[in-house]
Amino acid sequence: QVQVMESGGGLVQTGGSLRLSCTLSGLTGAAMGWFRQAPGKEREGVSCIHASGHPSYYGNSMNDRFTISRDNAKNMVYLQIDNLKPEDTALYYCAAGLYNYCLRDSWSRGDTFYYWGRGTQVTVSS
Repeated sequence: QVQVMESGGGLVQTGGSLRLSCTLSGLTGAAMGWFRQAPGKEREGVSCIHASGHPSYYGNSMNDRFTISRDNAKNMVYLQIDNLKPEDTALYYCAAGLYNYCLRDSWSRGDTFYYWGRGTQVTVSS
């Protein structure tokens, strides 16, 4: 049984940092993605990383404050978020893809990710 579980969210002040973790069990060799959804807004793709760890892609509205990485020996994927802003407040989801690579032009839609976690809440206070 495949399970995806996020952790590491919390309440932080503007300018702070968080490292979100994603544990994947029951599956190896999948591209992994991070997505987020803020209240009243559509889900957006944050980042995607190939099964091998390279390359990785970021959503159009993401900038260098976000860094995705993975440790395949531990079956873990991470999302480092620096200089947090109130607009980063959202429920962050981790997902395992159908393929071992990210679809460069369409991964952010999320429809090539089959296994999803329940999310971890990130709240940034101003």
